[in-house]
Amino acid sequence: MVPGPLDVRRDVALGPLCTLGVGGPARYFLEALDRRTLQAGLSWAADRGLPVLVLGGGSNVVVGDEGFAGLVLHVRLSGIEATAADGRVELRAGAGEEWDPLVRLAVEKGWAGIECLSGIPGRVGATPLQNVGAYGQDVSETIGRVDALELATGAPVSFSNAECRFAYRDSRFKREDRGRFLILAVTFTLRPGGPPAVRYAELERALAGRGPYPPSLGDAREAVLAIRRRKSMVIDPEDPNRRSVGSFFMNPILPEAARPRIQDLLRAEGEGEAADAMPSWPAGEGRVKLSAAWLIERAGLRRGYRRGNVAISTNHTLALVNCGDGTAREVVELAREIRGRVRDRFDVTLEPEPVFVNVAL
Repeated sequence: MVPGPLDVRRDVALGPLCTLGVGGPARYFLEALDRRTLQAGLSWAADRGLPVLVLGGGSNVVVGDEGFAGLVLHVRLSGIEATAADGRVELRAGAGEEWDPLVRLAVEKGWAGIECLSGIPGRVGATPLQNVGAYGQDVSETIGRVDALELATGAPVSFSNAECRFAYRDSRFKREDRGRFLILAVTFTLRPGGPPAVRYAELERALAGRGPYPPSLGDAREAVLAIRRRKSMVIDPEDPNRRSVGSFFMNPILPEAARPRIQDLLRAEGEGEAADAMPSWPAGEGRVKLSAAWLIERAGLRRGYRRGNVAISTNHTLALVNCGDGTAREVVELAREIRGRVRDRFDVTLEPEPVFVNVAL
């Protein structure tokens, strides 16, 4: 234990705090249940010239086997407040609140806007960082304000939706301002009595088989949870695919010309049927979104493909799983193989979705 008023611990293993289950120790570790502790921890690290890593639920991070040589702030800020305003509900949640219980609360109250994001592991503070999304819905659609601290100064700051500069699975907090701010709370603007967002074909098919239309928010949530469970995308201690960060690679967004180029390549190799069935979605501004999972599979890598102690999930091509004793190095080596195979076959470079700490892809 480090002397002083703060309960700063030494050499705390980070793997057990991350859903992937890999990662070495934090040289120093502080659990922060309130803002005072956060600010005191930042001052403590600054006085010693230590870098700071903010850790929430650990659901979208790959920590290197050497760990982190500074102070890890484990953010546990809690609190949920709902305020009615202009026919909407402003739902404010502390960064340390678990995400799925917040979604469940909104659905039970009949507040539409985040129902398709059911079952996603992690905490509220990570949602604006990643612009978390699934099944046709992103948090950028409902985030009204993000409250944060600037790590260098400890000064409070708030960001509007536009100021977050959201993009596909991206934001200023992940991009140009990565490591600059610590998110304290997020406010979501939800629609009382609104219908669920049924925009994703797989979700639409699932709901069509569940009963009469239109579906309720609860129907949408249950359908999403069922889909995610089939893909091992919910935390289940009995699931052998449970140790992952969810989707490891993002669906690539490319110029529209990429689609016919890849189709022509497949046809030239005698795979005309695959070329015709190639999934894609318009992405605006002359771009198209392709399926990373489809590209990986067409590059010859299937579900269950294993390399040492890590593997591609048997239920989801985009999930890389720790089979029990995996290391960050093994995860990165498998990810490099996947990315290299896709690049060699299709000249498309897949971009990873998780944040990397003291390890690079």
